[in-house]
Amino acid sequence: MGQKKLIRFEAIKAFPNVMEYPENMKGNWHIYFKNNHPITLELACGKGEYTTGLASMYSDRNFIGIDIKGNRIWRGAKTAIDEGLHNVAFLRTEIDKITDYFAADEIAEIWITFPDPQLRMSKAKKRLTHPKFLRLYQQLLQPNGTIHLKTDSPVLYQFTKTIIDLYTLECEVDFDDAYRQTTISKELAIQTHYEKLDIANSNKIHYLQFKVNKVLPTLLDVTLNERIHEQSDSGRG
Repeated sequence: MGQKKLIRFEAIKAFPNVMEYPENMKGNWHIYFKNNHPITLELACGKGEYTTGLASMYSDRNFIGIDIKGNRIWRGAKTAIDEGLHNVAFLRTEIDKITDYFAADEIAEIWITFPDPQLRMSKAKKRLTHPKFLRLYQQLLQPNGTIHLKTDSPVLYQFTKTIIDLYTLECEVDFDDAYRQTTISKELAIQTHYEKLDIANSNKIHYLQFKVNKVLPTLLDVTLNERIHEQSDSGRG
């Protein structure tokens, strides 16, 4: 590990807005924030551009960025401290452990911003919109809680659309090319470090806003695997 990363890993231990694998936070975030404002999560938050960006727009809401990379969290946490954003926190943990830290109905909405698309078929279950993860989010989200996906990966975008269709979820917004819209929301206009890198070389930003307000039958997971294999095969042809 590089010296810079080591320094940042050490630094976040003293940051008042960073928690690493904390205990007894489940159901108690209102104590940390000292209010009962709605909570938004940014998953795979990276450098926390959405966590801090949204927090600066909405002082009457609380925002928590979650990532396993402590050196990335350092950037967002420091920005929040420098800008005096008291409605921000960062949680260092794995996404699949999220139910250890949040109680039922504790979260109002979730943003998934430029996560690793896990392009290999063998890693599809690691995609953050896979039903495996959506079932975890359901345990935290309030009724009609919203999930936002913003990605430059056409694979992750189409994969998520397949899930929305297969499990008949309520899709509120679907932009194949978000910045080609006549108007976009100020939230959607926030750009992350990884968005600017355009790793997928797609020249498009995809955006989905949907709800997971119904049971996701595990039996459909087999059908999902069949569909994504079919899509993969047709893509090769």
